Amino acid sequence: MAIEWLTLVAAIWLQSINGTNSNFPAYSSELKRILSTSQLNLNNLASANDAGKLFGWISGVAADHLPLWLVLLIGSLLGLLGYGLQFLFLTSQSPSLSYPLIFLLTALAGNGICWINTVCYLITIRNFPLDRQIAVGLSTSYIGLSAKLYTDIVDVMADSDSPSDRAKAFLLLNSALPLLVCLAVAPLARGAVVGKSKRLSRGFFAMFVISMVTGVFAVVTSLKAVVAGVLPSYAILAGMVVILLLPLVVPAGEKVTETVRRRCLIAVHHHDGGGGVAGVEKDVESDVNVEGVGVVDEIGPLVMVRRLEFWLYFFVYLFGATLGLVFVNNLAQIAESRGCSGTSSLVSLSAAFSFFGRLLPSFLDYFFPRYIFLYMSGDELMQE
Repeated sequence: MAIEWLTLVAAIWLQSINGTNSNFPAYSSELKRILSTSQLNLNNLASANDAGKLFGWISGVAADHLPLWLVLLIGSLLGLLGYGLQFLFLTSQSPSLSYPLIFLLTALAGNGICWINTVCYLITIRNFPLDRQIAVGLSTSYIGLSAKLYTDIVDVMADSDSPSDRAKAFLLLNSALPLLVCLAVAPLARGAVVGKSKRLSRGFFAMFVISMVTGVFAVVTSLKAVVAGVLPSYAILAGMVVILLLPLVVPAGEKVTETVRRRCLIAVHHHDGGGGVAGVEKDVESDVNVEGVGVVDEIGPLVMVRRLEFWLYFFVYLFGATLGLVFVNNLAQIAESRGCSGTSSLVSLSAAFSFFGRLLPSFLDYFFPRYIFLYMSGDELMQE
């Protein structure tokens, strides 16, 4: 199971750099000034990221016909194109871009997020078939940390507190960092062939502990008034990098467990003269297969739109989550109207609490499983 946990770590790393649209408030004011545009047009640019996600289904179709590493690469290249041209525009290295073109580039970059998301969903679902809700929710929560991570990097990269320099740094990171991370983890972007497997309670418990530590660190270091003069910017960034590496403890521990178990089997084999190993292997196999029976409900798009659950989710997201997006996208303008200059700190703090909000459903699913298996007759189980 070590390789399966390693793919979950890869999904966590991908998600942690995939929320490039979440740092839009950190440079939106500068973009508004350079474009000499209105607040309404700026809001439309913020919406362009989500408008690109309307075509996210294309990445799902592509994943059915292309290898996952190629889907991952396409998503990062879309972001490189969308944000890269805007970076060149801000640095005066490209011809002046019109507002409609910047809108299209922003939508293109937003669509690129969907391609990376699709790969993350697929590798976690395929590698954790019985715990797919927990695995997907856990990895997806890290997309909430993206703005925090990008802000920490910009705090180190930017030579000054100039809004122009910081805007350029954000766009450069948005275009380049996802590509670099995607190239690094592409070998792990595959689905392992997993048959029956037991619920991996201990591994997920460790992941949740690491995630809680990550969230607390993100919140505390986002409070500039608290850490100012105590932790320099490079120390905060180093801490974030170390914390994002902590999930590697789980696959490493699983590898050690597999090695110890294998040596125990060899020892039993030598002790019993070769006669006792079959019984041990049977016990191990039964342990692996316990709770391995479940029902996977695969539905097509036509069946999906006929279900009440789909429309409940649709309208809750439409009238709920979008209100939060409107607030976050206008965070810079709200802060400036109140005479606050620490927009980056607010963006980091918002990202840190977004991480906790995204993590909570997966946390509840871990302690209160959504699926309860009822005994029907003989060996039949029905998912409720």
